[in-house]
Parts: sequence; structure tokens; C-alpha cells
Amino acid sequence: MKAVLCHQYGPPESLVVEDISWPSAPKGKLVIEVKACGVNFPDTLIIEGKYQFKPPFPFSPGGEVAGIVREVGEGVSHVKPGDSVFALTGWGGFAEGVVADGYRTFPMPEGMDFQTAASLMYTYGTSYHALKDRANLQPDRGNEPETLLVLGAAGGVGLAAVALGNIMGARVIAAASTDEKLALCREYGASETINYKTEDLRERIKEITGGKGVDVVYDPVGGDLAEPALRSMNWQGRYLVVGFAAGAIPSLPFNLPLLKGCSVVGVFWGAFAERQPKDNFKNVTELLGFWKSGELKPHIQATYPLEKAADALNEMLGRRVMGKVLIVP
Repeated sequence: MKAVLCHQYGPPESLVVEDISWPSAPKGKLVIEVKACGVNFPDTLIIEGKYQFKPPFPFSPGGEVAGIVREVGEGVSHVKPGDSVFALTGWGGFAEGVVADGYRTFPMPEGMDFQTAASLMYTYGTSYHALKDRANLQPDRGNEPETLLVLGAAGGVGLAAVALGNIMGARVIAAASTDEKLALCREYGASETINYKTEDLRERIKEITGGKGVDVVYDPVGGDLAEPALRSMNWQGRYLVVGFAAGAIPSLPFNLPLLKGCSVVGVFWGAFAERQPKDNFKNVTELLGFWKSGELKPHIQATYPLEKAADALNEMLGRRVMGKVLIVP
């Protein structure tokens, strides 16, 4: 089978496509013939040795796949060869085949296509865990909906947060760097938008909220946006630390949480899925319910073959991706 391989840490251009042997399925695992693999920001980090997990060389990036079960190992009984599934793999998905844990593999619902299935787990899983479990986002607070500010709102997790915030009954403010991105955010449920390249983030938040500030900040960006967003919190707000797409990890003035009675809350969905698999399964089931009802529909910007994986990763690094891009072997 063909696979995109990382033999040493480096930029996307250092990846190579090679023929390797098909894997077998050990106990508790299965082999999936990959039909689509989501491209996510952690993929850009793992190939440079900057992610929390460092698999042994050579490895393929790609932690979110959909495909057909090829082989099941001992102890896997909820799916069988020939079934259509989607799974979290951590890495290995930029290939024609990948090994996945049984407990992190889910049957695809009837009517779902592979590309949609490969677009749900990382972005919507992260954002739903953040908004539901970490922020406890409420559809009302004092007889009005809570206000959710999403930074980097047109990216993968950002657009998922916009859509889910709307589904969960919040008033969603989307902040992004271009008017084109903000137009997409409005399609996915944002009631207000801020272009932080041309507008002052704090002043616009004051204007939109009547000076109250926002109840929840969803921040996958970090960098220079973090402090003005934290200064714009409402009393007892929750600031969700999701990631650092801007590249810089901000240093925040901790007198602000004290003065605002607000919380700075970490969001590490991968660890949540590993440590609390039953809770994660419940979340995935609820997300599938949103999809079945027609409320949730991932935005897929583009697909790439294995040979163009570097292009997909560079689009992610350049923050040009709106919604999702996929590798389709």
C-alpha cells in the first residue's frame, strides 16, 4: 500500500510517498482501508516534533480517518470486515491503510459519506467537548442566551465551534482575518462578526455586547489576540484555551481572571477521549444526532491525493483553510 511517510522531523516538503506492507490487526485493534483522512493542525506539528505525541520513525501523519474495515483483531466485535467506519488514529491516516483502536472506531451511520465522516471527529469533537464539558455553555443566562466569541472562526475547529454554539443556543460572535471567512461564518450561524485585521477586537466586542463582554471565548489561535479577548470577558466568563495556530503561546496577566471572576480553562480533547472514552462516545453520539437532524454539515474546502499531502499541510500552516481539507488516497 502507499503511505505518506515522515522519516525525520521537518516541513511538509520533507514527507515522501512510499510503498509499504499492509499492517495486520493485533488484539483490540483493526485495519481500515482509508477512503478519506481529515487534515488537522496537529498534523503540522507532529511532523516537526512539536506535538504532545512523538511516534517512532517512520510514521504517517493523519489522526482522523473514514474507510472500510479490512481486518479485525481479537476482542473487536462491534464492527466486522466490510463495514464502513470512522476512527481516531492519532497518526497513520495519510495512507491507503491504517491500524485503529477498536474503542476509538465508530460505525458510520446510514447515508453518511466517507468525506463527511472524516471531517467530524477532530474539529467537532474538540469543539463540542470544549463548549459542552469545559465551558458548560448555556442557552440562557439571566433570560438571554450566553455570548460566545470564536477566534479563528473560519478554521476547522473554529467553524465547528460557530456551528455548535449556534445549535446549543448561544449568541455567536465570529472573529476572523478576512471578510470572505466571516461570510462563511455567518452561513454557519454567527450572528455578529469581527474582522480583526481591520477592526479593533475589544472595541467591537464592547459595541456588540453593550459593554458587558462575552461569556465564553473559544481560542484556537493564541498570539496577540489572547489578551484583548481575555480583557473582554463578562463576569464569571470562561476562556477556552484550545490551541496556538498563531505560533506564539501568550503570557496572560493573571489579575484579569481575579478581577472578572472568570476561568481560564484548558481544552485537550485527545486526552479527554483517551481518559474518558464513555463520555467521548456519548459526545460523538450526540454529534451524529445533530448530523442526522440536518443541523450539522461540515464545510469541506478541498481534497488532495496522497502525493499532494504537503500542499494540504501548507494550506493549514498558512491559515488559508476554511472548514476542512482532506486527503483522499
